[in-house]
Amino acid sequence: MLTAPHFSPDALQSVLKRIANAAEMAGRDPATVRLLAVSKQQPEALVRRAADAGQYDFGENYVQEGVAKITGLADLPLTWHFIGRLQSNKTRDVAQHFQWVHTVDRLRVAERLSAQRPAHAPPLQVLLQVSMGDESGKGGVEPAGLPTLAARVAVLPQIELRGLMCIPPPAADLEAQRAPYRRLRHMRDELNAAGCRMDTLSMGMSDDLEAAVLEGATIVRIGTALFGPRPK
Repeated sequence: MLTAPHFSPDALQSVLKRIANAAEMAGRDPATVRLLAVSKQQPEALVRRAADAGQYDFGENYVQEGVAKITGLADLPLTWHFIGRLQSNKTRDVAQHFQWVHTVDRLRVAERLSAQRPAHAPPLQVLLQVSMGDESGKGGVEPAGLPTLAARVAVLPQIELRGLMCIPPPAADLEAQRAPYRRLRHMRDELNAAGCRMDTLSMGMSDDLEAAVLEGATIVRIGTALFGPRPK
């Protein structure tokens, strides 16, 4: 039997408590971790309910679905993040409607986002997605190519390179979960030492947000823990 989509303020508070506990373990201020609610395949009504409970950052994986929600919920002060694989022929809608893009892994995509961002809009906030291993179908630049890509994206107009993102394979225990997030943090630090100005690490989901926060995540992308399992 399919589970109907749902949201409750209690679920939001439970996730925020998990973030706060992990931040305390890491000696961090919980306010340095932004909760991004993954709202793909969730109806507008649930997004509105989450906003009523105080959640204002939402992530969408599909361009058409995301643009429809952004339009339908334009009366709310929401920040929209594109977190799916981005094809070159879909960049215009993303550049025009979203505030963040987490999944840039090719210079061509970054160049199109830069050229298609409206001149009157604030710079599009961009993250580079890094491949952390067995991520078939998930995209991501290989670590060896990251410095060159970062240098070229950083100088493009109308976008601002903010940091890195990854989607590592599932891991069974906390230490195994932490390892790829630690590597991503080290990559960010090395890029900053070479002259970049990155302040963002988008990493961690419902099953491993604690590991991500312990390793320095500044954005955690949470869907199931807020809305329950998505319908098949």
